[in-house]
Amino acid sequence: MNKNMVRDLQSIAKNNVRRFITFRLLFNARFYYPVFAVIFLDFGMTLDQFAMLNAIWAATIILAEVPSGALSDLMGRKKLLILTSGLMVAEMAVWAFAPRGNPALLFWLLALNRVLSGLGEAAASGSDEALVYESLEDAGMQDQWSRVLESVTKWRSAAFMFAMIIGGLVYDPTLLSAWTGLEISKEFTVRLPLFLTFITSILCWINCLGFHESARPDKEEQLAVGDAFRQTVQAGRWIFQTPFALVVILAGAFLDSVIRMFITLNSEYYRLIHYPEFALGLIGAGMSLLNFVIAPLARKLVDHKTPGRVFVIALLLGIAGFTGASFFIPFLGVVFMILLSAAFSITAFAISFYLNRITTNSIRATVLSFKGMALNLGYGFIGIVYAQLLKFLENNRSIEAGSDEMFIAGAQYFPPYFLIGAVGVILVARLYCPEIHRFRVPEE
Repeated sequence: MNKNMVRDLQSIAKNNVRRFITFRLLFNARFYYPVFAVIFLDFGMTLDQFAMLNAIWAATIILAEVPSGALSDLMGRKKLLILTSGLMVAEMAVWAFAPRGNPALLFWLLALNRVLSGLGEAAASGSDEALVYESLEDAGMQDQWSRVLESVTKWRSAAFMFAMIIGGLVYDPTLLSAWTGLEISKEFTVRLPLFLTFITSILCWINCLGFHESARPDKEEQLAVGDAFRQTVQAGRWIFQTPFALVVILAGAFLDSVIRMFITLNSEYYRLIHYPEFALGLIGAGMSLLNFVIAPLARKLVDHKTPGRVFVIALLLGIAGFTGASFFIPFLGVVFMILLSAAFSITAFAISFYLNRITTNSIRATVLSFKGMALNLGYGFIGIVYAQLLKFLENNRSIEAGSDEMFIAGAQYFPPYFLIGAVGVILVARLYCPEIHRFRVPEE
């Protein structure tokens, strides 16, 4: 390979890295996130309709996750990313311009929005990482992958913080009216976060057009109906025949699901440790900025520690976080949420790093989609367990449903559950994949 070709490949890799970071910023930092539940209710949905819409979204992701990864391996990463951003444009257009006068029509339009959103999430899973890693590999720069993950984690957190703050501010008609001197109605502000996200979705689509995909001489031009199914079976068989990959996915799914469940309840936790409502957005923004510290730490861990040690560190942070949080210490209890957020971020970083390093190009996106499906299934499972726990507490300990006492009682079960699960993960890893505790990463 001559010097000009090497420079060209390096230029392509750097372009893809920049666009990868931009894609993650625009796709994930959505201005309606700080008012996500409220905006559905203000549009006219009831709580049970909101729950049903979220169930539709989750089911769509689970059903489409692995097939989309197979299509990415067979058809190409760039095509799937363009499809992903196109679906984002479509989902935001449906929601932003949905009429509110007809409740029945509105529900079905929002259901369509949730399906499009779920398909977009599934199509994105794995394709972006696979495209960028392979272009780094072509340029002989794959050792930069951990730094790329560090950068995208940092900037995605900054963009998320920006979207959280702006989205919350523009939703308040009183505040906007005071700032602009105009009389701004709730009818307008209820759509403003959606309009802003619609604009970023168009920018995301334009950004994806500029990706450059590695040449794929083994990729078939014409796809048969069964190709995606065979690709899925091949990737699934590879995961079960590769102990390291299976243990990484299982360990990651356990850590991700339990910690994510508690993090989604963080606003209630903050309220019970005496933080006022106006501080919740600031705390969320601060947690996002923490990734500027956690991301470099995660990179150093995966670069210099064995995979076993990295996951043990995440497990210990989780145990400490859950144990401390269960005491609901006024104000200082936020420290334990920091520990849980650190464990969550390190886990996500490690899974992406290890799976991309050990997976071959031909099945990379499909394997990453299996990872995404495992995380979502794990989260769904712990959600069911938590719901059953709350029913048990209500029926057997006469605790009022939805009360502060119920939340506090339920939180006491997280430390022992996580500890038992952590011991199980360590035992499975030692028995099924001993090398996870000895090597930095298996040879590719």
